[in-house]
Amino acid sequence: MTSQKTPQETRAAGRREWIGLAVLALPTFLVSIDVFVLLLALPQISADLGASATQQLWITDAYGFLLAGCMITMGTLGDRIGRRKLLLIGAAAFGAVSVLAAFSVSAEMLIVARALLGIAGATLMPSTLALISTMFPDPRQRGTAISIWMVCFMGGAAVGPMIGGLVLDALWWGAVFLLGVPAMAVLLVAGPLVLPEFRDAGRPGRLDLPSAALSIVAILLVVHGLKETAAHGWAPLPALTLVAGIAVAVLFVRRQRRVPDPLLDLALFRDRTFSVALGTMLVGTLATGAMMLFVTQHLQLVLGLSALVAALWMVPAMLASIIGSLVSPGLAARFRPAWVIGGGLVVCVAGLLTLAATGAQLAPLVIGFSLITLGAGPLAALGTDLIIGAAPQEKAGSAASLSEVSGEFGYAMGIATIGSIGALVYSSRIPAGVPAGAAESLAGATGVAAGLPAGAGRTLLAAARDAYLAGMHTAALVAAAALAVVAVATTALLRGAAPAVTEADDVR
Repeated sequence: MTSQKTPQETRAAGRREWIGLAVLALPTFLVSIDVFVLLLALPQISADLGASATQQLWITDAYGFLLAGCMITMGTLGDRIGRRKLLLIGAAAFGAVSVLAAFSVSAEMLIVARALLGIAGATLMPSTLALISTMFPDPRQRGTAISIWMVCFMGGAAVGPMIGGLVLDALWWGAVFLLGVPAMAVLLVAGPLVLPEFRDAGRPGRLDLPSAALSIVAILLVVHGLKETAAHGWAPLPALTLVAGIAVAVLFVRRQRRVPDPLLDLALFRDRTFSVALGTMLVGTLATGAMMLFVTQHLQLVLGLSALVAALWMVPAMLASIIGSLVSPGLAARFRPAWVIGGGLVVCVAGLLTLAATGAQLAPLVIGFSLITLGAGPLAALGTDLIIGAAPQEKAGSAASLSEVSGEFGYAMGIATIGSIGALVYSSRIPAGVPAGAAESLAGATGVAAGLPAGAGRTLLAAARDAYLAGMHTAALVAAAALAVVAVATTALLRGAAPAVTEADDVR
């Protein structure tokens, strides 16, 4: 069900729309910084608030859980009540709760604030992407606008550790939550002036609250089950959580087929471009996202770098991701998006193979990970454009929310599956007779080694690092094989899609 655009609908965007894009991009940039600096602030938060290990996990995870869980509901809600209205409500809530988080006086208070930030954040991404589709109906301009929006998010990830380090050195940990407040203020002031309002002009229907509850519960259960599996391996309770989440998801789908006003229009999936692009983004994120965990642990636990220095060595990969996203619209104007996305995935495979051959050296690790993020850029930018462009304008919020949720699922599934493969290889390669903590992970082995005599500690660390590298190599090879298959399938199935060009353009 591809939306057909009339000549009037595909008019070129003017100055107001590009200014509006800047207004939308600034909060995206600063919210991205806010997400990534939290990990740097966590030690100070733990010391100041006396957070236990379990509370620290909830401080980091509460935001992501509620963000993913509420995304579909918020995307559909924006289509029905107005995308600009929902965006401004979400921005006001995000700014207010950020202040609450900054001045939290207990770990419990901060966990609640992080959960509320996740709910508010769920209004921002779908509304922003849906508004971009309204402001830029011309396919070429829309592709460029989405790339710029995505670059702002990745730019926040690139500079976040540096800004976070400076803020934490000069101020207290709560200041990291205040970074996004000025951007939300700008959005609240400028948004009504430069952003258009859009809602379904037909019969949008009422928000089906049971469907909203089912979608939130299903996503929370599945994401939580995947994260627990990634952290502790396959166990009965995480497996039961996953099964329960899948069962609730089945109930959700069945309800969407029966109710007159479904929360999610399942007819969207009948469009091949929409379905294939969504599936490719899911699998692509699954294969590439998991490697970030291996790379960060390699930098800190194998090479012995501090968290800040390790973050700085990840900047080249973030810059490569920005380059991949920026050049994608231009390439898609000359070649079909299927070839650009497929070619990018081939570059990802090359990066994964580089990681599979990397030992305890810094340069090959940085180069390999940079190739992965460079190749993933076209998938992120063009895949999002394909998903948004394939949906009717009145369903753009729902489409945007599915695009974001697929990324959340892909990342969680990647850590749970590919990460588990690496952990399994690690445990099989670690010498017999080592303490239980050392046999579970390299981080555990590092902690155990610190309490042993110097010689014994070095011997244990050397064996653990070798086992870890073997696990990373195996995980990289599995991810490379998966992405190679996806590259071929995507190139074949999306060969008819050409969203970034007009009819007069020459598409090869």
